[in-house]
Amino acid sequence: MPMNRRINRPIILGVVGDSATGKTTLAAGIANILGTDRVVTVCTDDYHRCTRAERAENGLSALDPTANYINILEQHIRLLRDGQPILKPVYNHDGGTLDRPEYVEPREYVVLEGLLGYSTRAMRDCYDVKIYLEPEEMLRIAWKIQRDCAKRGYAANDVTRSLEKRKYDSVNFVQSQRTFADMVARFYRPEGSDEENPQRSAA
Repeated sequence: MPMNRRINRPIILGVVGDSATGKTTLAAGIANILGTDRVVTVCTDDYHRCTRAERAENGLSALDPTANYINILEQHIRLLRDGQPILKPVYNHDGGTLDRPEYVEPREYVVLEGLLGYSTRAMRDCYDVKIYLEPEEMLRIAWKIQRDCAKRGYAANDVTRSLEKRKYDSVNFVQSQRTFADMVARFYRPEGSDEENPQRSAA
């Protein structure tokens, strides 16, 4: 259902965090609570500039703003806030490829979730509420390994190597956005979880 035109503009909610922090899950939960017919969700990771293979070839990670269409993302967030539709790029996480763009109309609520949603002042000024997700690091690693192995065909060792390579970008480009959030959601492993095997302890 398109946004009710009697409303001056949609409410813009942001969900930002590092890889495998639960952004998509929380965004879906927000949509279910508010009503899926009243919410449109936009994944800001769709604004990746390069395919996965191209990033690997050029030594870039998806967390690096230079590997993303930040200027287009800024423009699209402003358009959505103004109640205007956008033609959004689409990144295929399964294959690491760029798919055909899709037409998105704002609704009463717009939820933007992804890695770099608060990375510029122009973006941050568009949000009504900014949430940052920060699970305990061992828990995040467990979630990352489970997801990437189950859904993206990676081996656990490949995931841990990737996390190590992306550590600089994580700290400088993603975690640095924490200070701009209105609220920070923290998650912890249950007591008695396996300290030496985060993959098992997250099961």
